[in-house]
Amino acid sequence: MEHKQVIGLEIHSELKTESKMFCDCLNDPESEEANVNVCPVCMAQPGSLPVINQKAVDFVIKTGLALNCKIPDKAKFDRKNYFYPDLPKGYQISQYDLPLALGGSLKINGQKIKITRIHLEEDTGKLIHPPRLAEARRREAGPQNTNYSLVDYNRAGLPLMELVTEPDIKTGQEARQFCEELQLILRYLDVSEANMEKGQMRCEVNISLKSAKGEMGTKVEIKNLNSFRAVERSIDYEIKRQSEVLDSGQEIIQETRGWDENKQKTFSQRVKEGSKDYRYFPEPDLPPLNNLSKISSQLLNKIPELPQAKRVRFEEEYKIPIDDINILVSSKGLADYFEQVISELNTWLKIKSIDDKQPLIKLTANYLLTELQKLLLTSKISIDNCKISPENFAEFITLIEQKDISSSAAQTVLKEMFETGADPSYIIDEKSLKQVSDEGVLNDIIEKVIKNNLKPVDDFKAGKENALQFLVGQIMAASQGQANPEVVRELLKKKISN
Repeated sequence: MEHKQVIGLEIHSELKTESKMFCDCLNDPESEEANVNVCPVCMAQPGSLPVINQKAVDFVIKTGLALNCKIPDKAKFDRKNYFYPDLPKGYQISQYDLPLALGGSLKINGQKIKITRIHLEEDTGKLIHPPRLAEARRREAGPQNTNYSLVDYNRAGLPLMELVTEPDIKTGQEARQFCEELQLILRYLDVSEANMEKGQMRCEVNISLKSAKGEMGTKVEIKNLNSFRAVERSIDYEIKRQSEVLDSGQEIIQETRGWDENKQKTFSQRVKEGSKDYRYFPEPDLPPLNNLSKISSQLLNKIPELPQAKRVRFEEEYKIPIDDINILVSSKGLADYFEQVISELNTWLKIKSIDDKQPLIKLTANYLLTELQKLLLTSKISIDNCKISPENFAEFITLIEQKDISSSAAQTVLKEMFETGADPSYIIDEKSLKQVSDEGVLNDIIEKVIKNNLKPVDDFKAGKENALQFLVGQIMAASQGQANPEVVRELLKKKISN
């Protein structure tokens, strides 16, 4: 029987504020020591009162504006009641019927994925299970029994943004692309690092199968997916699983399932709760949020150019391949560095009297995405911490384009620039790497090489092309690699043919 999948996403992102959501504890979920960033508020001690983190509110509104959401004039916080060891209050402060952002959309491959809402809540703590404690127990003289779990509350109370989509997603691949684009937007806005491996961005999938008659199926939720690959593969697996269940005449159970990365399959966790089970009611210790439209109008001017707009502009303005554009835009730092280099090239166009800028732009993209990226990856350094200034990189590109250095010498110069931050001209002079194209100088070297290699010369005259390459190699060696190989090749042909 034919079934149509209906897929929606719930995506949680930890916001990069300095302090937690409702207290002034440090927002540092990666702290190696457990339970150091805690206080009476985030540990729910009697009599403690929460205070709203304004920066977190601004970050959610900023995200909503970037995703074409409507920002209401009023919002409020609610208590979401459930009991779990990592939730010290026995409830979570979240938002229910009056969130900070409503509606909105994000285009993926030209298709508009609608957004239901974006709301703000506090994160929970983190359970540490026995397998993780084994090494620690071997180092300590404490109890050897590991049949228990510990709770680290450093993460409890962190500002957590939740985005909920409409069930507009068609495939696992489309879901993955939505998550990847959202991560990029959050980084451009500088509201979250959204690193899935570190748990800064977590995804949950709601999926059901609609019958050929259009009847909606039972919704199943897949929780806590921590990689883009897991998002895509869990959806693909669940579509297959649900189809097989329905085709066998059985019914889908409304439940929460997990994803087993090793087995590449979902597994049942618990029966799914509904909103009634959480017994939402307005948070009595926090005032309503008013005048949000005024805040949103102020934040609107602070939204940078977003990835989709940047891709379009780069294609129109720089005329480089779309694959190169996608890589550049995938990192705001890399895209900004590229544009700074292009801007610096204008100075060198005047100095060198170069009329056509396009070859320099393409050369910049090429060296930036290949050679410089290799050095960054090998050294585990981000582009933001690169020692090569945009001004020096622009000069480096100009020297290559003008054939002042060979491609092999360029590798040496770039590596030295990367390690020291030195000016390329200084490195070229210091290491004698300037490429020689002067015909008078080259002719002297060529004549000596021809005189000492008469057999290869005769071989070339007899039609053996490899002999010419051998002679070029001899000339390059004699010039200590400084001769321009293209000029050498042409001069050599003329000399031999005369």
